[in-house]
Amino acid sequence: MDLHLWMAYFAAMWLIALSPGSGAVLSMSHGLSYGVRRTSPTILGLQLGLAVVLLVAGLGVGAVLLASSTAFLIVKLLGAAYLIWLGWRQWRAPVAAADATGPLAAEASLSVGQRVLRGFLTNVTNPKGIVFMVAVLPQFIDPKRPLALQLLILLVTTLAVDVTVMHGYAWLASRLQTLLRSVRARRNQNRVFGSVLMLMGASLALVKRVG
Repeated sequence: MDLHLWMAYFAAMWLIALSPGSGAVLSMSHGLSYGVRRTSPTILGLQLGLAVVLLVAGLGVGAVLLASSTAFLIVKLLGAAYLIWLGWRQWRAPVAAADATGPLAAEASLSVGQRVLRGFLTNVTNPKGIVFMVAVLPQFIDPKRPLALQLLILLVTTLAVDVTVMHGYAWLASRLQTLLRSVRARRNQNRVFGSVLMLMGASLALVKRVG
């Protein structure tokens, strides 16, 4: 891959990662609830899901998926249902008075594995990611060069940028922890993030196939 092509992809990834999406909302929600360090498993899950989407699209399976209306519909509905369910749970999450040092956890019982899984499912069931990767990746792949190496470079670049941005979102959200100690503030936090996730889930129903 030529340097100028990689730099163009690098810049594009920053723009995409900085654009608010379900991953950013989840990172901010867990950043508020757990703090930056304990949000890292969530962000790891987001990256695993993103890696699957990129590799699926890069290997051509994504194009096949987009060509099948039934397969695409299934993925779309699963992604939409998952985000709506996630938002509804966030909306209804019980709150209690926080102590001076404890996490502001909307769902404090989530284990590390559950946080990883939640992040993974958020990205891997997002058809917008597949649409984007199928539409964009071919522009940065040289068919005359080995595909595996190019995909590896694109994958590492994508994950490095996204990890940085998602931790940034989590850090910004965690700065608000001291303002959200009251039960009322935490309930409002749950409802704001829950509403955003449900709206994002509903918006997935409007995603169209490419072509």
